[in-house]
Amino acid sequence: MKISDVVKSAAAISAVTGTVQYATAQTVSRPNILWLTCEDNSTEWVGCYGNPHADTPNIDKLAAEGFRYTHAYANAPVCAPSRSTWITGICSLSTGTFPMRSRYDIPHDRIKYYPDYLRANGYYCGNDQKTDYNIGGREDSDCWDNPKQVDWDELKKHQPFFQVINFVESHESRAQGDVEKTLHDPADTALRSYHPDLPDIRKNYAKYHDAMKRMDAGIGESLQKLKEMGLDGNTIVIHNSDHGGVMPRSKRYLFESGLHCPLIIRIPEQFKPLWPAEKPGMTVDRLVSFVDMPKTWLSITGSQVPDYMQGTVFLGLKTEPEKEFHFAFRGRMDERCESARAVCDKQFIYIRNYMPYVPWMQHLAFLWKMKATVAWENYVKEGKAAGVQSRFFAPKGFTEELYDASKDPDNVNNLIDNPEYKAVAARMRAGLRTWQQQIYDAGLLPESEMVKRAADSKTTIYQMVRDPKLYNLPALLDAADLALEEKPENLLRLEEMLKSSDSGVRYWGLVGCFLLNDRKAGLLCLNDESHEVRAMAAWLLVRTGEKEKGLQCMEALLKSGSYAMLSVLNIIDWMGDDGRALMPVVQSLELKGNEAAMQEDLRLKFGMQQKKKVKRELS
Repeated sequence: MKISDVVKSAAAISAVTGTVQYATAQTVSRPNILWLTCEDNSTEWVGCYGNPHADTPNIDKLAAEGFRYTHAYANAPVCAPSRSTWITGICSLSTGTFPMRSRYDIPHDRIKYYPDYLRANGYYCGNDQKTDYNIGGREDSDCWDNPKQVDWDELKKHQPFFQVINFVESHESRAQGDVEKTLHDPADTALRSYHPDLPDIRKNYAKYHDAMKRMDAGIGESLQKLKEMGLDGNTIVIHNSDHGGVMPRSKRYLFESGLHCPLIIRIPEQFKPLWPAEKPGMTVDRLVSFVDMPKTWLSITGSQVPDYMQGTVFLGLKTEPEKEFHFAFRGRMDERCESARAVCDKQFIYIRNYMPYVPWMQHLAFLWKMKATVAWENYVKEGKAAGVQSRFFAPKGFTEELYDASKDPDNVNNLIDNPEYKAVAARMRAGLRTWQQQIYDAGLLPESEMVKRAADSKTTIYQMVRDPKLYNLPALLDAADLALEEKPENLLRLEEMLKSSDSGVRYWGLVGCFLLNDRKAGLLCLNDESHEVRAMAAWLLVRTGEKEKGLQCMEALLKSGSYAMLSVLNIIDWMGDDGRALMPVVQSLELKGNEAAMQEDLRLKFGMQQKKKVKRELS
């Protein structure tokens, strides 16, 4: 009897029994899995995805031997919330762990990590070595048998295994610093349409091509080692990045370049029933979200798949129907406050901006370590940039964005007001609302209010947002929608929202009044018990002629050590030159972490002496 026949027989049995087992001629076995992750690169940096300037021979060869997915997307365009989503199988927007480097607790008695289920099923689990799960209450290394450098001998002894190897050479940090003397020719690259053709930008592209080549070499070394150990015949190999990037306006942003990621899966002949297409080398156009991955890995290994996981199984005997949409989210990025959601299908990207009054390209300490970012900003400041090359440094002005990614991969032609696409926008807008309710979108409160409300209720954010008495999600969604309509005829309703007992409803009522420059609302909310509401009210007064009252309120929040300090510091930046009056107080504060980083950003903005260096983790 052929091994493949035994496999098919085992597959047929598993379809009836609900288990997944794969048989060899002598023993029942399951696939090993080698997950080769890398950092910060979208499909545009990989040769097999169509970039003729890329130098990624090992990844390209893996694609020729496996299956290349053409529509795989990250749920978050930055590592910590993306990896939080991976480890739990729950969108970090749903657990409250979506702000970058926040480490808020989740109920660990209810939510395990996916390696816990693999280990319970007899898998030896290793992770070399990136974690960055953004979750408090449990050590990141706790779920792994070997959380250190991969030990190939141990893998061979402990089969089946699930081994992650993360390659950091493609990280954003490798694109920072000096851009001279690159191996890759700066002329041998294609710039995004929104990047001006400047020497430092071309050189930065070339430097990142060098980084990608080094990362690709690491992939090749791991694949060669797998072969030398005799493990390639029974090991599924998966390769993908943790999100998109890495040039400015890609990583951290909900555009195609921040979300669309390479995904390649090589499946040995022994496990042919798992093939997603007829033969290796073919592409797969199924829409895949990163939240689908942990659920899929558990499914194809025959491990328990907990019902709280939010993804869809996209591979194997228990493949589930393809979903219509992929959903993504953006919250705070390091020291910078932001909030947006995205919906993707195979053609369009719809983005909903919950903070349309702030620029896309806010100054961020880590991002500004890249020569390309500095060169781009200087070009704009010098008045040399126009149109698409200048707009991203100004306030968005758009509550909604809609792009046809098939025709506009740079996402620069916003179709939201084009009547031809009205039905498309309506369909994606409705899909987003449904999804936000299904997964309990925790980001309808400002971060500090979200954290405070959970703490006051003595529960985790995950539990808080699932209790309608603590978090009335439909009401918050309605309030946000009304606020962002920016219609004068809504003003009375918005002012009525300022009387709500729910600080979130009051916040959105004030945002709506802010967008309509309603000075009265600012006066009404200047002493609101919510510091987030109070700070927005102060800004509203500053920009509507009550500058002294607004600045006094901001100064009081600064001096009191407000729980909304990071928002207050961000608002001082958004105020423009009006914020300069508050800098003596800002200078005097002893701050840490993101607040200290924002303090330094403000010193830079207003040309003041730097007080101290702020230690930053890799972003």
